Amino acid sequence: MTPADDVDAGGEQPNPRFRLDDPRYRFVRRRLIAAAGALLVAIWIVSLVSSGTTHPRARPAAKQTGAISGAAQAPGSVSAAEQAREADAIQSSLAYTAYVTAGSASKREIALTFDDGPGPYTPAIIKILKRHAVPATFFVVGRSIKDFGTLVPTELAAGFVVGDHTQDHAPMASLSRADQVAQLLDLAAGAQRYGAPFPHLFRPPYGSFNQTTLSITKKLKMLTILWTIDTHDFSQPGVKTIVANVLTGARPGAIVLMHDAGGVRTQTIAALPTIIKALRKRGYTLVTVPRLLADDPPLTAAQIPPKGLSGG
Repeated sequence: MTPADDVDAGGEQPNPRFRLDDPRYRFVRRRLIAAAGALLVAIWIVSLVSSGTTHPRARPAAKQTGAISGAAQAPGSVSAAEQAREADAIQSSLAYTAYVTAGSASKREIALTFDDGPGPYTPAIIKILKRHAVPATFFVVGRSIKDFGTLVPTELAAGFVVGDHTQDHAPMASLSRADQVAQLLDLAAGAQRYGAPFPHLFRPPYGSFNQTTLSITKKLKMLTILWTIDTHDFSQPGVKTIVANVLTGARPGAIVLMHDAGGVRTQTIAALPTIIKALRKRGYTLVTVPRLLADDPPLTAAQIPPKGLSGG
């Protein structure tokens, strides 16, 4: 409706004295309210992004420790300069690719990642990773944080990276734009309440995403992280199968998908030490996803989504 259309049945023109409470100016109020709402959403997004450091780990820097055989560094020992380099690598990758499935294979590095947590099995996985001095990346879910949120500071203190796996483990491609934004920002806000920085890494549940998802994550400066190797540990195929899936698919620059919650994870816990030892025996260095991006920047042509994804 335009001002010319906003006349009463008798054809009377609007009163020259403009008043927002005049019922004839409903269109003005609606537009002002809509504009104010859009501005508030924009301010919210900016505040969420800027309130967390751009570094993937928000914690005091520590001196580098002596290298443990096969490890890039002990968890919790990444310097401030290295954190900055890794944060820059995320944004540099985002400048030319919307998602990453692997590094360029120029370095013999592999990133272990864990989805769906935190949960009751997360402490055991953290303990193994710390015992073997293995950096790792955890993609957390908002509904899991509700019950196990105190584990987020534990992950951060250990030097692990925390990424976004949505609020409700939602298949993003089936959601509206507004709902996708809510899934990402609700999780981000929940993680920040436990001391995490704004997450600049995102893993879509079920591998489900579309162009809307990628346009949102680009605006939020979030890089979508897929995977090279699916251990299928979510289906509990047996410890030997989980180990074999990793070792069969292992290659420089690989990103390994595992789970620390979302079901019984005793097989993952049992398989993890063997996976770590076997990969190191093959000469691989285990790193976080940001470290992989910094050391082994992904090639655009190499970013082929794994089979069975719901992306598009």
